[in-house]
Amino acid sequence: MAAEVDVLTDLLRENDIDALKARMSHTPDRSLARLLRQLGRHDVRTIFQLLPAERADGLFQILDGEVRVDLLTELSQAPAARLFALLDPDDRAWLCQRLPKDVWLPLLDRLTPDSREATERLMAYPQDSTGRAMSPHVIGVDVDQLAGAALERVRQASPRTETIYMLPVIDGHDVVVGVVSLRRLVTSDPQAAVADLMKTPAVVMRADQHQEEAARAVREAQLIAAPVVDESGRLVGVLTVDDAMRILSDVDDEDAARSTGSSPLRRSYLATSVFDLMRSRIGWLLILIIAATLTVNVLDYFEDTLAEVVTLALFVPLLIGTGGNAGSQSATMVVRAMAVGDIQTRDLRRVVRREVSTGLMLGLTLAAFGLLPAAWFAGWSIALVVAVSLVTICVLATGVGSTIPLLARRFGFDPAVVSAPFISTVVDATGLIVYFVTARIVLGIG
Repeated sequence: MAAEVDVLTDLLRENDIDALKARMSHTPDRSLARLLRQLGRHDVRTIFQLLPAERADGLFQILDGEVRVDLLTELSQAPAARLFALLDPDDRAWLCQRLPKDVWLPLLDRLTPDSREATERLMAYPQDSTGRAMSPHVIGVDVDQLAGAALERVRQASPRTETIYMLPVIDGHDVVVGVVSLRRLVTSDPQAAVADLMKTPAVVMRADQHQEEAARAVREAQLIAAPVVDESGRLVGVLTVDDAMRILSDVDDEDAARSTGSSPLRRSYLATSVFDLMRSRIGWLLILIIAATLTVNVLDYFEDTLAEVVTLALFVPLLIGTGGNAGSQSATMVVRAMAVGDIQTRDLRRVVRREVSTGLMLGLTLAAFGLLPAAWFAGWSIALVVAVSLVTICVLATGVGSTIPLLARRFGFDPAVVSAPFISTVVDATGLIVYFVTARIVLGIG
């Protein structure tokens, strides 16, 4: 893949259009779509403009969302509007959420009235709601119909219908009362009543429900699709497993980036400029530098203690490193457990008890391993200080690491934003206080 990207890039730089066209003509659309993820937006536009219109249209529909964003931003209005109109309403709504207003508004104006109305209806839902991610193209089977009539309705439905394998069953007011599979309809007597064939839906999503919650429910129930309803229970759309997996993939990428103190990248790493890489990280680093001044103040406060027993300084990196790592491990496990639904904010006390107990066992184990080497190196008194500090710091770090993400969720913040580096900084300062206070008590100094 990397070699192919280099070849395309070289041909673009050499402006060898004929060789570039020949190369692309032998590259399958799926492979070309993956290659475009690795290129900058100007190169993507150049390659796209060299493709025949029919192939460009098909390729656009399988591109990653962020590549679509770059392409629509780079293209002139007419070709951009043609490509925009090819998409389903939920894909158009997603793009409008990410495109500048001066780009997406003219694209909406060029849609047919029906397409624009369908897109704007989805855009009216809150940004991270299921309504934004659902497809409005869904067939509702009438509960009073017979199987044969229901099949005829499916056959007559628009080819743009998102999925037909699991069909919502609705009453006369469009309220979802069940679901029936296409297989059940096909294999049943045409005179069988839909009411006798349907079953209670495993999952029904609300349009105002957070899309991450809805996506996890679809995955856990192993559904092809789930009906989406409004506040009155009326059918308004469907959330497919493809959309659910895309939502969860985006969430995982975002959480992974934020847990390391950076912002998620919009494009692949190689297609992201060095400036954008810097910008995705600088914010948290500035915050952490400010937070780290707390550690400096702690060291300054205990300067006299260090002056009396200089050997104490040798163990500072070991202790704050251990505390930071223990806190980060705890925070990462808790955030992950919340993400998959294993724990809720109501489990705060139970989680903290488990993590503090784990921290105590970790601290005792590390202290046992470190006591003899520390005694050999610095004497038994300082070894005792280090051992006691290790146990205390591990308990403190795991307690802080498990508490902060749960409190963040309880107060409406994203737990991933309270990232491991931030927790590590907090634990560094408190760990130093524990270490020097323990030293003063055990060594009788200060």
